[in-house]
Amino acid sequence: MLPLSLLKLKTKHKDMKKFIITGLSAICLLIFNPAHAQDDDKVNFSKEELKFSKTDASPMDLALYRDKNDVAVARVIYSRPQKRNREIFGKLIPYGEVWRTGANEATELTLYQDMKVADATIKAGTYTLYSIPGEKEWTVILNSKTNTWGAYEYTDKEDKVRINVPVRQAPNTIESLSMAFQESNNGADLLIGWDDSYVKVPFKEVK
Repeated sequence: MLPLSLLKLKTKHKDMKKFIITGLSAICLLIFNPAHAQDDDKVNFSKEELKFSKTDASPMDLALYRDKNDVAVARVIYSRPQKRNREIFGKLIPYGEVWRTGANEATELTLYQDMKVADATIKAGTYTLYSIPGEKEWTVILNSKTNTWGAYEYTDKEDKVRINVPVRQAPNTIESLSMAFQESNNGADLLIGWDDSYVKVPFKEVK
């Protein structure tokens, strides 16, 4: 039989071990179940707590052009306003004024390689794509100031290039502002269409 002092020591050691194991278990539960650790990390939310914004009236979209080797060449990110039975060019979008070429934030064009626009070589990078619509032709502008809302911050001092392109008649009504790249000789054309018309902006490879 063990002496009384040794029995007490052994019992105390067991209690301490049990306490440590219990403590470690609690810590593990907090680490692996963070939803129980903080109210901010709750998995289940009430209807009042879980709120998302409604679909924007002019949702954002993008168009990406890849070459024959599937390498990204250019990308445009823009918002898509709707026609909704309105007369667009010359009314909603006035002729002769700088336009963001979309809605909300101004449209942005990213070139992943140097490209030629008109007579200018544009370095790879991101630019704001403004335009000045006209009845028979548009002036399309690549501007170096990015992350802008509307055309309120536009200044021609930041222009990299301007190109005039003719207005073309669309074969059908284009309800939402639409953009797409179309492969062309030595590059691609950016098509911008809305309502009953569209324009083509040529981008050429730099040789």
